[in-house]
Amino acid sequence: MRLCSLVRIKKEWEKFEKENRKISIIDNVFLFLGEIPNMKEHCVVVGFKTGKIYVGYHTERFEEIPEDET
Repeated sequence: MRLCSLVRIKKEWEKFEKENRKISIIDNVFLFLGEIPNMKEHCVVVGFKTGKIYVGYHTERFEEIPEDET
């Protein structure tokens, strides 16, 4: 994923994240701020609608949103 790209939770993780209230139901589009240097394969994202910051999520759970969908 590119730095500062728009991402979303992959379909296979969406239900898990929302049922466990790890991600706000309102947030379905995020701004990817990058991988955490001392926590490989973990990232920081910001909810596009709420501005809530999510830290320490597995990078593999997100996918970049194609430009034609934004």
